[in-house]
Amino acid sequence: MLDALDIQRTVFPILDRRLRPASTAALAVGLSGGGDSLALLLIVKAWADAHGRRVVALTVDHGLNPASAGWTDRCRETAARLGVDFRALVWTGDKPAAGLPAAARQARHALLAEAARELGARVLLLGHTADDLSESAAMRAEGSTVSDAREWGPSPAWPEGRGVFLLRPLLGVSRAALRDYLRDAGQTWIDDPANEDVRYARARARAAQSSPRSGEGDPAEQGGGTGAGPSGQTGIRDVTAAVRSDPSTTLRVVPLPTLWGGLVLSKSTSPATLAAAALCAAGTARPPRGASLSRIIDGLRRGDPFTVTLAGARIEVGWTDITVMRDAGEISRGGLAPLALPEGREVVWDGRFAIRADRPGLTVVPLAGRAAKLPESERKRLAAVPAAARPTLPVTIDAEGSVTCPILAERPSVRVQALALARFEAATGGVDSEPAP
Repeated sequence: MLDALDIQRTVFPILDRRLRPASTAALAVGLSGGGDSLALLLIVKAWADAHGRRVVALTVDHGLNPASAGWTDRCRETAARLGVDFRALVWTGDKPAAGLPAAARQARHALLAEAARELGARVLLLGHTADDLSESAAMRAEGSTVSDAREWGPSPAWPEGRGVFLLRPLLGVSRAALRDYLRDAGQTWIDDPANEDVRYARARARAAQSSPRSGEGDPAEQGGGTGAGPSGQTGIRDVTAAVRSDPSTTLRVVPLPTLWGGLVLSKSTSPATLAAAALCAAGTARPPRGASLSRIIDGLRRGDPFTVTLAGARIEVGWTDITVMRDAGEISRGGLAPLALPEGREVVWDGRFAIRADRPGLTVVPLAGRAAKLPESERKRLAAVPAAARPTLPVTIDAEGSVTCPILAERPSVRVQALALARFEAATGGVDSEPAP
């Protein structure tokens, strides 16, 4: 049986490897009040105290259980007792009648990621354990597509989670060992009855594994949001493991001129990497369907150039490279919608560009049909952008109707950052520890 010292000896090296001891950024810890997350908070607090780092506990109230407000209050009291800062996050608005667990999971990740960003935290720690891995294996044996939780990876929430990474340092520790650790520390935790609700696959797997029934409060959590999507889908959440298992994969990714948000891949890229590139270049969050991806891979094997769309992206396969960009056809399907820019606050347009305007009255729209209205200097620079990508570039329109493309402007009126490349690097394992603030 692992005692407190054994657990720290197991977990601290992971924290040492993944985190920056001298960083001044806060560390965010998801705290449900269950035993797993409470144990994680204690361990992270001990590590952070040794390095002078701030810890903030984040608790999400989904509003789905009459007792949830009381659970949040208890988490607040626990954080105060431990000397940890605390934020309560609430999932508001209408709840779907169907697909509620998935919607709750998506909302939770978005709330946690947004809160982490507001705090300046680049890492959000979650309390998944070795039991979660064995339960996922049991679920797959029954036909589920759930994948294993990973120790490290980007937040699955997009664009809320841009720049935020998830760390699960307890995957090598059993739930039973963590309960013993908490008892030795004189701690008590919340047992959510949903963990015994056999309507959920995770709860059924937990019962079959004879695990302690006092796990975290979301039995439908499939690998903390990093697992596979619905049957037949693959995408950004699975990319890191797939790329690392295929050392022959070439990730020759470069930004094209003017940082217009596209990606260029080698033709030897893996299917999972191509799926991630499609999501990142398109700014979308829904993984492409496996059947659609398989048809593209079949085309790559034939070797001839071709063009196809996937998950909102346009994929142009040449003789040597694959260029991935936003599909301009999404304009007619309701994508690339206009967005009024708030003054002095960064927003994300079309999932692809972070934009901050320092004056009021600006709206961002796609360039399509407006190229002739650009200043002459911007029209000249536009020639450096692939023709198929030009209609999807962001342009701003002011109250007088003046049009400018901040990516092409010498002195842009707004600050703009293309997000595709950084998102792609994070998804494919290019970032394996806490980034600098």
